[in-house]
This record gives sequence, structure tokens and C-alpha cells, in this order.
Amino acid sequence: MNYNIAVIKGDGIGPEITDQALLALDATGTRFGHTFNYEFLLGGGAALDVHGIPLPDETIEKSRASDAVFLGAVGDPKWDGEPGANRPEMAILGLRAELGLFANLRPALIFEELADASPIRPDIISGSLDILIVRELNGGIYFGPKNTDALTDGKTGDGVLAALDLADGKGRWTGTTAYDVEIYSESEIRRIGKVAFEMARKRGGRLMSVDKANVLECSRLWRGIMEDMRAAEYPDIELDHMYVDNVTQQLIKNPKQFDVIVTSNMFGDIISDEASQITGSIGMLPSASLGEGSFGLYEPIHGSAPKYAGLDRANPIATILSAAMMLRYSFSLAAEADAIEGAVRKFLAAGYRTPDIMAAGFTEVGTAKAGELIASLV
Repeated sequence: MNYNIAVIKGDGIGPEITDQALLALDATGTRFGHTFNYEFLLGGGAALDVHGIPLPDETIEKSRASDAVFLGAVGDPKWDGEPGANRPEMAILGLRAELGLFANLRPALIFEELADASPIRPDIISGSLDILIVRELNGGIYFGPKNTDALTDGKTGDGVLAALDLADGKGRWTGTTAYDVEIYSESEIRRIGKVAFEMARKRGGRLMSVDKANVLECSRLWRGIMEDMRAAEYPDIELDHMYVDNVTQQLIKNPKQFDVIVTSNMFGDIISDEASQITGSIGMLPSASLGEGSFGLYEPIHGSAPKYAGLDRANPIATILSAAMMLRYSFSLAAEADAIEGAVRKFLAAGYRTPDIMAAGFTEVGTAKAGELIASLV
């Protein structure tokens, strides 16, 4: 089979870690008889340098025409002076919006070989961990109405503030006032719920829905719809609910109670970052952003780490595992995905470590050597 992949290497360590993932993909193609065609595109700071914008139209159009998008990392302090709408990171947000990507899958994995790297006590982790966080990606407070407005004599020219009667002259809101509004529709909640329930059905049959239904109207709607979906469509799935503040505690106290977690955009942003830290290194964790059907964007969860660019010290494993996710979710190539994931396990079992996970008694290797070794083990 032939597969067309739009590749955006990006900035910082992005190009070098992406190259290692492509090695693993090519090795997989050779073993299983597939051809992966790469269309290299500009995005982030690399696009700013050439086009003056982080996400050129050509990148959007060719990404949309591909079977999947593969991204390294974007961002660098050299572009900190750019206005917010023109920062390198807007390439990711722009791609998510333009490509209709609404479901972010973030596995929190601890390989048994790396259990000692976790900051959590070994008796809590007890060997390994495998949690999948499903985060709604295109709604909620990040995409609702927002503004900062200077109130004059308790009066505002902002329509939302005026409608909410916040500038009521009672002294509660004085001076400059800002707002961000959380909005979720039933359709948005149902489509992310479907992804989460289906993932739970493929895994352990358990789903934890995370909200703040004791305070927020959006969370009450969210919880009600999740219950309705379970009753009508997924009676075989064990559905539970937990407040987001409790989840942040339970991820530290008893992370193995979780299998699949589904939550809103902001809550998912927070708890997926927390979950990544309990694994010991963000250099090990992949992610996928999915739309309707099988199309998706795949990237490591870490940033561009510009201070390590070109030093052959970056861990490429998160990027390589992102390639495995692409094979599994966009191309339905489960055996091929297993082969890449198995190669990573063999690499670790053989005692190889990149600098971020290095410990006494193991063999340290750089970015390129790690990629070469893992590709050879596919």
C-alpha cells in the first residue's frame, strides 16, 4: 500500500527527531511491503523565516490533501517578539482548526524498563502504566469569546461585558477587566464522547469522564450527555465521573485506577501534562489529533527544545511512537504499529538510553544512534 504523509519538521529539535521517526517508518514499510511518500512542508518558525507567517496556505492545502500529517515541533525564543497571532505555535492551532481536528489522544505510558524514572513511588506504579487521555480540542474556553477592556466609571464598550452586566458600578469590577467564556454545544460533546467510548471499548471497557459539574454549567451538560450516550449506545462500558481537582490528586495517588479519561479542552490540557510528568520523561510520549474519519495529525507532546537543537541529545522516542500511532489510527495498520512499539521496547531492554533517561549501568546514545538502532529492531 502507498500512503502520502505531509511532514512538517518545524523548529529546534524538530527536524532531527522527525528524521528518526521517518527511519522507523521506512523500516516498517520495507518489512511489511508499504511505501510511505513524504511531502515536506514549512510550519512554525521555519515558515516565518521564509514566508513571514507560521502557517502558509500551501502547508494547509497539501496537509489537507494528504493521508495524515506528521509534525516535529515548533517554537523558539527568537520569535518571541512576534504578535500572538503570528507566533510559531499558531501553526499547530491553525492546522487543528483548518483540518477539523477535535480529538486529542495522549497516552501516558511507563515502560517497565523505565519504571524507576518515574517520580512516583515504585509500589504505586508497580512496573508499568498505560492511561489514554482523550481531550476535546476545538471548543471550550480556549475558543470562546474573550477580551480585555478598560472600564471607565464602571461603564464598558464591550458587548459581552455589558450583556453580562459586569460593569454594574458596585465596585466588584473596576479598572481593566478581562474575560474568557467557556462554551460547549451538545454536538461537540457527543463527538468527543464517541471517540472516548470507542477507545474504551477497544481497551479495558472503562471510561472516566472528568468535569467540574458541581460548579460549571458546561460540566453539567457534559456529564448529562456522557450518561445519555452510555445508556443509549455504550451499555457495555463502565462509565464513572470525577471532578477535575480530584483527578489531579488521584493521578499521583493511584494512577492505575484509570484506563481511558475524557475531558474538556482546558481540563485536558492540564491533566495530560500532569500525567506526562509521572512517566518520568516527556521525551517518551506521543500524541494524535483526530478529526472525522481516519485523518489525523501526529506529534510528540514535548516542545522544540531549541537549546538542544543540533547537539544530538534529543530523545526521538516520543516522535517514533507518534509514527506508530499514525499507523494504528489513520492507516489501520495495527501489526505495523506493534512492530515500532516493540522495537522501542527492545531498544530499552537492550540497555540503551538517551541522555534524558540515562542512569548508571546503561549505554548512552544520541538522537541519531537511537533512531538507527530502533529502526534496525523493527
